[in-house]
This record gives sequence, C-alpha cells and structure tokens, in this order.
Amino acid sequence: MFETNTIKQKMKLFFYILIPILITQLSMYAMNFFDTVMSGNAGAEELAGVAIGSSLWVPISMGITGILMALSPIVAQMIGAKQEDEVPETVQQGIYLSIAIGILVSIIGFILIDPILTVMDLESHVRYVAKYYLITIGIGIIPLFVYNLLRCYIDALGQTRISMFIILLSLPLNVVFNYVFIFGKFGIPALGGIGAGIASALTYWISCGISILIVYKVRPFRSHNIFSTWTVPSIKKWWELLKVGVPIGFSIFFEVSIFSAVTLFMSVYSTFTIAAHQAAINFASFLYMIPFSIAMTLTIAVGYEVGAKRIKDARVYSYMGIIAGVFIAFLAGFILYTFDDPVAKLYNENPEVIELTKNFLFFAIFFQFADAFGAPLQGVLRGYKDVNITFWMSLVSYWLIGLPSGWLFANYTDFGPYGYWMGLIIGLSAGAITLFGRMYFLQRKLLIKYNG
Repeated sequence: MFETNTIKQKMKLFFYILIPILITQLSMYAMNFFDTVMSGNAGAEELAGVAIGSSLWVPISMGITGILMALSPIVAQMIGAKQEDEVPETVQQGIYLSIAIGILVSIIGFILIDPILTVMDLESHVRYVAKYYLITIGIGIIPLFVYNLLRCYIDALGQTRISMFIILLSLPLNVVFNYVFIFGKFGIPALGGIGAGIASALTYWISCGISILIVYKVRPFRSHNIFSTWTVPSIKKWWELLKVGVPIGFSIFFEVSIFSAVTLFMSVYSTFTIAAHQAAINFASFLYMIPFSIAMTLTIAVGYEVGAKRIKDARVYSYMGIIAGVFIAFLAGFILYTFDDPVAKLYNENPEVIELTKNFLFFAIFFQFADAFGAPLQGVLRGYKDVNITFWMSLVSYWLIGLPSGWLFANYTDFGPYGYWMGLIIGLSAGAITLFGRMYFLQRKLLIKYNG
C-alpha cells in the first residue's frame, strides 16, 4: 500500500489490489463450484447430498472467515499509521485464535451433525452423502482457518498477488482430487459427493502449508518475523480481534446462511428441485465473488487511508468501489440471462433438473443486483472498522425481512419454491439500502471531525 494523490493513481492501485483478490476468490469458490458440478455428474442424489452438506458448511466457514477478516483492517490501519512493530504479535494471536475456533467448530459439528440431518425430510442416500461430505471436509477445518488468517495478513500489506499465486497452485489439485475420489480412479473406490469433501480437505491442507512457507521465507513478510519469536496466547489480544471480527463474521453469516436456510426449507420439495436450486445458487454465488472481492479491496484501501487520517481519500475509494459493483451487476445479469441453458447443463443432464435450474437462474438475475451494490458497502464499512451497526442491519434485513417474506411467498402464493428466491431479493435489497445510509452518515461525520 502507498499514498495516492490523483484519481488515476487511485484507480491504478485499486485494480492492482482487486484483480489478484478477484482471481483468488473466484478460484477459492471454484473449489465449491467443482464439488457441485462434478458431484452432479455423479447423479442427482449426490448433487442433492452435497447441496445439503454445503448449506450447513458454507455459512459456518464464511462466518468464521469473516471473523478472521478483522486482521485486514487492523493491520492495514497499523501500516497506514506507521505502527508496523505491532503487526507480528497481532498476526500470531490471530493464528492462535484461528486454531482455537477450528477446534471448537469441529467439536460442535461432531455433536450436532446427526441431530440436524435427522430432523430434515431427506431421502436416505441424500442424508448419507450430506453427513459424510461434512465429516470429510471437517478434516481440513483448522488448516483452512489458518490459511484464511494468513491470507488476510498478506492482503493487508497489499501483496494480493501472493494470495492469487497460492490459490492458483491449489485449485488444479482440487480438481484432480475431485476426479479421483468422486469417480474412483487409480484404484480408489468411487465415493460420489463424499469424495468432494475429501478433495476439499486435502486442498485446504496444501493451501495452508504453502502460505506458511511464503510468510516465513518471502519478502516483505519475512521482515516481520511472524514465526521467529512466538508470544504466548493472550485473551486480551483475542478480544481485540474478536471485537472487530465477530460483527463482520456474523454479518457475513447472516447473509450467506439465508441461502442455506432456503436450501433447508426446500428439503420438503423433490430431490430434483433441491438439486436445481443448488445448481442455480452455486453459479450465482460464483458470480457474487466479484463484488465480494471488491469489498475486500475496499476494506484494505479504506482502512489504509483511515489509518493515515486521509478521510477524503477513503471516501473516493468508497465510491470507486460502489461504481465498479454496479457495473458488475449488469455484466452478471447479462451472463445469467444469456447463458442460462448451458449453465444449467453444466450441473446435470436430467431435463427436469435443467428446466428447474433455468427458472431459478432467472430470479438470480435480480438478487445479484442487490448483492453487487451491498457487498462493496460492507467492505467500505469494515475499512472504517464500523462493524456493530452493520451486524444488526444484516440480521434485520436478511432474517427478519428476507426469509419470512420468502416463506410467505412460497407457502401462500403460486410461486412455490421460487417464493424463497423472491424473499432473497427483498432481503438483500433492504440490506443494501440501509448499508448505503450508514456509510453516507459515517463519512459526513468523519469529514466534519477531521476537516471541519
């Protein structure tokens, strides 16, 4: 990161940070994408099982990743304020925290997995695939969280190309592992959707190992000596990270989990409907990685400028990111409308599943507009470390407005399962509007404080 003085310089730095993050996020989500597509080619029941398993796993993993994302604005503001001597201990405490969270999530998951799946009205094989997909992917929980923590540190220094390099090494391995374990190659039995869980867990371990090696060996990270002199775990330092991270994590959890909740509500419909919903939501979520990457870029850029008390520059980055998000919304809508048939055929060859998937993709055109506007706003507010109010905004918008309205549409109108997607559109739109209001209020307040 470095200070910029003109719009042209800001745009150059913005895209310098954004493009590697975008490639990284698309590649990371591509793991879930390939899990879903390759499982779908193993059968509709395998796809439905992975859909249920993912609906439980993804919001948890994204929520925890959100907690660990607190490191990005904290370190970015330290760098902007010339307080680099505080960075090593902060990162070390983050590593301790990520391991502790990983252990806790593993224990809770082991206890709750059977009771949760039992109360769902699933076909026996779908339940079996979902259970063991979760168990096998759980083998990689701790390295996944450690990798995400180290990635936030790497990105906060503006070295987003390094994160891109790590994931581009890992993604092809994930595809190979999927091929081997899902379809049974090289003497390994075909495990279907369960094999996708094994493939993801192995990839998490590899990504973590590469990131540790880079932070230890490569400049500029080597100068911080993250792995040289370890401090003891500090609950006080954990709390400083959690104060920023928990609201971020829960905001992401509330947004992501509404999609999972919809999947769980859809367990009352046919296996084909579940499979089609998962296929459509999987591709729409893949496109969502673009505005999510813009949000991560804004957190770094805005955090750096706020740390240096350049409030006007932080505001310029904010609107730059929002404009980019709106442009992406139109592009994503065009892709969903134009290529609905080939996209649907990626996931399954069953004509009924294909037709249902195309119907769901039509609704995805509208809710991704709200996502593409709302995600950058969340990134801006994280850069300001303004996370508590946005947490409550997310809770109300997604769970008190979006999900109940979806349930009403699904059960009391002719929309049926598509009614839940109507609820997604309403909830995400409400969230985007309130987030913009919060950003506008905060920026005016800070401009008055620092510039009179």
